Amino acid sequence: MDLEDGALTEVMNLLEVKPSSGCAASGPDIPALREQLAVLGSTGKAKEAIGVHLTHDQVKRLSDKDVEKYGRCYETYVGTKTTETLIDGAIFVATKVAGLFVNIKDIEAYQKELRNDYIMNKELSALAGKLALTCGKALAFSSAAVITAKHIDYGTNVDQLPTSSE
Repeated sequence: MDLEDGALTEVMNLLEVKPSSGCAASGPDIPALREQLAVLGSTGKAKEAIGVHLTHDQVKRLSDKDVEKYGRCYETYVGTKTTETLIDGAIFVATKVAGLFVNIKDIEAYQKELRNDYIMNKELSALAGKLALTCGKALAFSSAAVITAKHIDYGTNVDQLPTSSE
């Protein structure tokens, strides 16, 4: 429990950091949020991401309060999708690497069981959240590395590799 309390304290400290002098202390950047929502609406992803179908014209007419509300919904959606992607990739890569050392009977069933495990999801979600807080946009590189690792052929056996005498 102490480890969990320490992690919670660390996250709270990160959230309480005062903005630097280059940041606007007046609140969210409403024009930027409005632009994000307009893009979301024009791509047809608004219903999926924030639960409301919005057109570009509707976004223009939203009050600042609604823009803020839908912006928070979108941030939650993005955070959830990011976490799911990182968890899925980490489990995939971990099971493939484990399969190099031990014989796993049904790797798909093993991956599904790990994805459905509460403790795995809780801990990997916490790790993904910490990465997002500390790495920010550099998280894209982590995601690219995980996606790349998912496409590696782990079936190549070291014994089958050509030697220098061949």
